[in-house]
Order: sequence, then structure tokens, then C-alpha cells
Amino acid sequence: MRSIFLFGGFLGFLIVAVTGWLSDRAVDSILRDAAIGALASAFLFRWFWNTWINAIVITVEKKRAAALAAAEAEALAAAKPVSASAKAR
Repeated sequence: MRSIFLFGGFLGFLIVAVTGWLSDRAVDSILRDAAIGALASAFLFRWFWNTWINAIVITVEKKRAAALAAAEAEALAAAKPVSASAKAR
């Protein structure tokens, strides 16, 4: 998670800094805005990463539950049926 936070911050800093530089802004404004952009982008990337991981975990849990249900259904279908005479005893 730390690497995603750092990557998001770096990417946000880079995008805002390059945009400010291409707009011919003053260096102090570029660096201030880039620092703010880095912080905002880092938190945005962290939120997105957590959402992504939670979605993967939910998907895996659903697939495991479906596989377990299919295995149980197959086991029930393969089970030997009880005859009527055995039920009467």
C-alpha cells in the first residue's frame, strides 16, 4: 500500500509540475501546486487501491462459495438414493 501511495504522489506531482511549467508559471507557484497535487493524488490512489483490493476479495469469496456449492450439489447428486424399504425400517 505504501508503494501505491508513493506512486500516486509522484504521479500527481509530476503531472501538476509539468502542466505548470508548460503554462509558464512562476517556479514557487509550480512547486506549491505540485505539492498539493501530490498529496491529493496520493490519497486518491490509496482510496482507489483499497477499493480495488476489496473488489478482488469479494470476487474471490463469491467464486469460492459458488465452487463449494457446486461441489456439495455434485456430492448430493452422486449419493446413493435411499430405497423405500430401507425407510420403513
